[in-house]
Amino acid sequence: MQRESKTPRQDQKPALRLAALLLGAGTTHFVKPEFYDNLVPKQLPGDARTYTNVSGAAELAIGTALLMPRTRRLGGGLAALLFVAVFPANINMAVDWLKSPKTTNAQKALALLRLPLQIPLITEALKVRRRA
Repeated sequence: MQRESKTPRQDQKPALRLAALLLGAGTTHFVKPEFYDNLVPKQLPGDARTYTNVSGAAELAIGTALLMPRTRRLGGGLAALLFVAVFPANINMAVDWLKSPKTTNAQKALALLRLPLQIPLITEALKVRRRA
C-alpha cells in the first residue's frame, strides 16, 4: 500500500496556524496592553508594560519567522520556548481570576482550561521545527 505524500502546502499549515496565532496575539499586546500588563506576575522586577512590549514584539518576530521557510526552523524552536516562558503569566491569570469576585464562573473555567492548552502549542511548535 502506497502512502500518500504530503504536499509542501500541507506541511506548512501548522507553521501558518502558529504564525497567525502569534501575529494576532502580538498585535493585541500593543492595541490593548492593559490586559497583558495585568497578567504579568507582580513578583517580576520592573514595569509590567516592559514585559508586555517585549513579549508582544517577540510574538510578532516569531510569527514572522514562522511565515518564511528559510526561518521556519528557528521560528518553531523560538515559539516553543516562548510558550514555555509565558506559562507563568497564564498561571498568574488563572489564580487572579479564580480569586476575583469580578470574574464570572465562565471566565474562571476558561482561565483554568487554558493552562493545558500550552502543551499542544509547545508540541506543535516543536513539530514545525522538526519538519522545517
